Amino acid sequence: MNLQQRRRATSDIRCTLAMSPPGLADHLFPDAVRRRLEGAVKVSSQILTEFASPSSRAELADTDVLLTGWGCPPLDADVLACAPRLAAVVSAAGSALPPLHADSVLTKRLRFANAGAANAVPVAEYSVAMILLAGKRIFESARLYRSRRDFIDREAVFPDAGNYRRTVGLIGASRIGRLVIERLRRSTDLRIVVADPYLSVEEAALLGVHLVGLPELMRSVDVVSVHAPLLPETRGMITAELLTLLPDGATVINSARGAVIDQDALLAELAAGRLNAILDVTHPEVLPADHPLYDLDNVFLTPHMAGSVGNELCRMGEHVVDEVIRFARGEDFANPEYLHSAGAPIPAAE
Repeated sequence: MNLQQRRRATSDIRCTLAMSPPGLADHLFPDAVRRRLEGAVKVSSQILTEFASPSSRAELADTDVLLTGWGCPPLDADVLACAPRLAAVVSAAGSALPPLHADSVLTKRLRFANAGAANAVPVAEYSVAMILLAGKRIFESARLYRSRRDFIDREAVFPDAGNYRRTVGLIGASRIGRLVIERLRRSTDLRIVVADPYLSVEEAALLGVHLVGLPELMRSVDVVSVHAPLLPETRGMITAELLTLLPDGATVINSARGAVIDQDALLAELAAGRLNAILDVTHPEVLPADHPLYDLDNVFLTPHMAGSVGNELCRMGEHVVDEVIRFARGEDFANPEYLHSAGAPIPAAE
């Protein structure tokens, strides 16, 4: 029976989960979601956390769809060679792609999909919330109130607080960046400026934002939110020189990747008290215990909470189950993922 026949006989399509810890599957696929998956394909009872053991190799040999999550072991050419039936890799994360060359025979026979679109939703929600709180000067006022423990004359101390016609800057009109734009435009009076070399003037007009260069953005805003993917050309792109262009008291929000910002340069500005920061990501992702970012009063530091967490994992699970069901029906993925000519993943527009 060929793959197309197996798609018609969905009970013959075998799906194997690979993630770590295995308990992650319970959060991604609660009972109702799991039942939908099992109604479309035959789901292995084994959740793979490694691909090296004989039992894992035997499972791979009988797998048509690999449903992966965070902590999935590397899916290299050696592993794929042990999975002759494998036709699709669907990831409950931002990327499903293994590190293989685009011309590889193995990758040519595979289809890929991921849950980046579902994971973008809570990141956008986090970003919008932090942009509005920063504009309202909530973090500074909370620190002041805690120290004074007395009446605060808001108009005297925070005359520039508020989000009425404030200008906010977004670095990157990525998938998340566009969700942030949509939500801010729908429910606020903010003016939005965007720096993105891949965004055209026409697209910016359709989005309802003002397209500017990065230096101009940094000079014109007092709240800037980073939504650029981490690529070789974006590593350290927010330099010390650009940070000096921000007005005194400006807030830098980063829910993308820590290495997009020159962290040492940002730390110098923060230690001097000139800027504020809301950082959900750092470089490295977990800082050493004695790192000064933990202790600075003008830094709001969270442990990568912007992405899907808690009950939001179910959204990602529902998303990838929908993709597996589409595959079982012989349909195209809603969120396919591709290799570019160099063989690396096309970066998800996060």
